[in-house]
Amino acid sequence: MPSGKIASWVFSEEFVSETSLFSDERVLDRARERGTELGLPPTLPGAGQVLRLLASAVDARAAVEIGTGAGVGSLYLLSGMHPGGVLTTIDPEVEDQRVARESFAEAGIRSVRVRTIAGAPREVIGRLTDHAYDLVTFPAQSSHALDLLSHAERLLRPGGILVVTNALYHDRVADPASRDQVTTQIRALLHAVRDSSVLQAALLPSGDGVLAAVSRP
Repeated sequence: MPSGKIASWVFSEEFVSETSLFSDERVLDRARERGTELGLPPTLPGAGQVLRLLASAVDARAAVEIGTGAGVGSLYLLSGMHPGGVLTTIDPEVEDQRVARESFAEAGIRSVRVRTIAGAPREVIGRLTDHAYDLVTFPAQSSHALDLLSHAERLLRPGGILVVTNALYHDRVADPASRDQVTTQIRALLHAVRDSSVLQAALLPSGDGVLAAVSRP
């Protein structure tokens, strides 16, 4: 049995049941299964619940997600957003978005609530409207993450929320001995968010780490 902080993490991950989010309680399980078939890393339950909570806290009517994957994170976001809210989800992989749309349909989510855009995230996000979004999220290991951060600061309305998932990156970020390129880049991203003059941040150990920050008024 896990003990100490590991036991606390396991308890936290399982604390809120996923089965109550959708009428079909296996929607998230099947979305994760599709992601595994495509070799996509899953959104862990704790991180998903944080996404849902923050989307609900700001009553998100417009959100941007970089990295659709198999749609697991998208489902969490949509379950927390305003019932009429629209999620813009961006991914360079057309097949990933096709699979995600299957999950959205299974969950009974109306197609008008999700705008899927296939393309390079830096290019697509650069065309979105300033200060028009309640929430922006992307994974910490994203290519050009610092550029995405700059765009997120531009896109968020005052009081809007930035959510960076995988922020602890398999426990490598906290390990001084981990000096690979991806881990080093994630540390730089975390420091940039922490030191930003327009964001107020907190780092949470949920899932694989969630960095959340609010855009200052």
